[in-house]
Amino acid sequence: MRPITRRGLLWGSLYLLLALLPLGIALLSVPEEPRGLLGAIGVMFGLLALGVFGMQVVISGRHRWFAESIGFDNILQFHRQTGLVALWLVLLHPLLIFAADPGYLEFLDPREDTLRALALIGLLGASVVLIVSSLWRVQLGLSYEWWRLLHGGLALFVVMGGLGHALMAGHYTAGWLTAGLLIAALLVPVYLLADTRLLRLWRLRKQPWQVVDNQPALGDATTLTLEAVGEHRLNFNAGQFFWITLGDSPFSLQQHPFSLVSSACRPGRISFTAKDLGDFTATLPEITPGTRAFIEGPYGAFIPDVRSASGAVLMAGGIGVTPIMSILRTFRDQGVTLPLWLIYANPSWDEVTYRDELAELEAELPLKVIHVLSDPPAGWQGETGYIDKALLERCLPEDDDQREYFICGPEPMMNAAEGGLIELGVPVTRIISDRFAIV
Repeated sequence: MRPITRRGLLWGSLYLLLALLPLGIALLSVPEEPRGLLGAIGVMFGLLALGVFGMQVVISGRHRWFAESIGFDNILQFHRQTGLVALWLVLLHPLLIFAADPGYLEFLDPREDTLRALALIGLLGASVVLIVSSLWRVQLGLSYEWWRLLHGGLALFVVMGGLGHALMAGHYTAGWLTAGLLIAALLVPVYLLADTRLLRLWRLRKQPWQVVDNQPALGDATTLTLEAVGEHRLNFNAGQFFWITLGDSPFSLQQHPFSLVSSACRPGRISFTAKDLGDFTATLPEITPGTRAFIEGPYGAFIPDVRSASGAVLMAGGIGVTPIMSILRTFRDQGVTLPLWLIYANPSWDEVTYRDELAELEAELPLKVIHVLSDPPAGWQGETGYIDKALLERCLPEDDDQREYFICGPEPMMNAAEGGLIELGVPVTRIISDRFAIV
């Protein structure tokens, strides 16, 4: 079993155990009045939903101690899928209880108990909005900044409101021991949410950075370089990313993730390159030297093993080359002799970010760069089209059961590259992906 598979099973088991914790605590006591099988299942679904939502708060908080070794991208995809599971549990919870005893429908009647009815309807609505706004943020026209605020607020409301609902219902939570254990279990994710959104920012205010250079790059992109103000450093591994807030205070809705492009050998001076793809990145060309910044990180497991004699295959689409530039620059500075292949896809030659430096790195490292253009210029002699199974089979050496494959770029390119590798027999455990769409 490969290490990443073993780590995934370990963290998955821990997640399941903690998500089941509220349900396990509730089962410590036997209710005086049984509700029948259907009603009991409905109650169990509600308690399980509470546990899953609590764990959603934990794994979305960018805590490096939690499953960092299996990769942020994997955690994100897991977070999305379990969010859908939580939504189904929330919906099935009242439906099964109402089916078992239609008399409970009066709990939603504001004429009977206005506060209770509004609280229950609000919890159900908040759960739906929480999931829907996350899955279809772009389609709904929500800016990332406001979505992040909404997401945190709704998560807090659902966990605390769900806890209050479970305690007030009292069917499986009667008694000070059960209630106390349930409160203690769910206050942990609430504390971690406060740490992520408030306490962590309070600590960051003592570790400012400032912009020292702003340069345009090919592909309608901008490269910002920052230096630490003081003695602190950002000690990172090549291929990782960080979150940055530009301005005089870390307490801002504006906080965005970017891959580092600079060498890990220079932790006091870092750079990132971003393409104009949205409202925030469109403002980067206007950022002036001296602008204050605050950095949270590093994060990510997009890191080749320098001890591997088999080397690594790197695949990028467009601005997805940024973490790969950090890897290549770091390997050059460290004198790493790992054999490397880079397949780099772009629409046109004029959009190939870092094309000149890649040519230099190809001469300085055991690196083979393969450019792929979907709209090549006249006389182009390189690869054309898109990254697919045929191109991979044509351009890459035969797989040796040890080589790792790193992919970063737009979703369609990554899906095609992953699919091509899997068709060629590469196990998914040796495919490491770093997606842009992290929200």
